[in-house]
Amino acid sequence: MSTPLVGIVLVSHSAQAAQAVADLAAGLSGAGATVPVAPAGGAPDGGFGTSSDLITAAASAVDQGAGVAVLADLGSAVLTVKALLADEELPAGTRLVDAPFLEGAVAAVVTASTGADLGAVAAAAADAYAYRKV
Repeated sequence: MSTPLVGIVLVSHSAQAAQAVADLAAGLSGAGATVPVAPAGGAPDGGFGTSSDLITAAASAVDQGAGVAVLADLGSAVLTVKALLADEELPAGTRLVDAPFLEGAVAAVVTASTGADLGAVAAAAADAYAYRKV
């Protein structure tokens, strides 16, 4: 049996944005283990917004028992995740990570693919704030 990996949930106001970031992050993870990544984007009707139900389902889908790192794009997505955490509606060991959405997602997935624990995955995602482009 393989060691459980940290799961990653990407919460966006757009289903397409969440899916694209999930695909990019998974595609850039290299030769490491396949990390469970789930997008939770948009409203249930397919429009823009956030959905508690989609976030909860995504977190349950990626939970292997090693923790779940959740990255969110904008204010109300963050507030929705915080409310779910406060109400204990997400799997035990779920953490909202303060990180840039795209760069943080890539760092989280790459780090999780090495078998790192939730603390290391969250730290790698947060470190993405320091990535310089010039």
